[in-house]
Amino acid sequence: MGDLLDKRTKRAITHVIFDMDGLLLDTEKFYTIVQEKILSKYGKSFDWSVKAKMMGKKALDAAMVLIHEYSLEGVLSPENFIKEREEMLLTLFPDCEFLPGAKHLINHLHANGIPMCVATSSHRRHFNLKTTNHGEIFAMMHHIVVGDDPEITHGKPSPDIFLVAAKRFQDQDDPPVPETVLVFEDAPVGVTAAKSAGMSVVMVPDPALDIGLQNEADQVLTSLLDFQPSDWGLPPFPDGQE
Repeated sequence: MGDLLDKRTKRAITHVIFDMDGLLLDTEKFYTIVQEKILSKYGKSFDWSVKAKMMGKKALDAAMVLIHEYSLEGVLSPENFIKEREEMLLTLFPDCEFLPGAKHLINHLHANGIPMCVATSSHRRHFNLKTTNHGEIFAMMHHIVVGDDPEITHGKPSPDIFLVAAKRFQDQDDPPVPETVLVFEDAPVGVTAAKSAGMSVVMVPDPALDIGLQNEADQVLTSLLDFQPSDWGLPPFPDGQE
């Protein structure tokens, strides 16, 4: 289990925001497979250092990173890369599964009345495809914020998406202040966005992610199975459950 850093908020957590791709759902592997196929046509190999720069960003921003990193300017436009990638991804997304510990944690928080939402850079169309077989779990969320939401002016690492997500808990008697919101993320840009919003962050990075890109999180875990709600003032798992 990852240790909590001294910079963790002193206030108990009351609301939770989840990223989705690579955190709740095992979708990042699909992006890797497809991007490797596209780059192979140009004699390039998809590298994890580039993937780390793309993770969590809006589609166009991520595409621009890839084009720049592989010096494909004038050869492949970001728009054409997105179009080609989209055609392949649409057949893969409905088959995605939950990552270990995700359903257990969501069920536990829901059973204890902890308001939750999802804040994902995925566009609504992709969100719907990815959650095709998981409607029951995502129905436990108070709301969903997607990357093409009209209120999201800037993508991660800007704090926009998390500030909007927190604001939409507004129908509650006591809307959250940033210090009482806990964000779960897997991507470095997502961690930066949440910290910029004044929130605490639990990071569950891919094992291949450079450890130097994990320093900003308040807690780093190898899996959601390792998360202990009581560390954050949330209702603990029942005795005998982890």
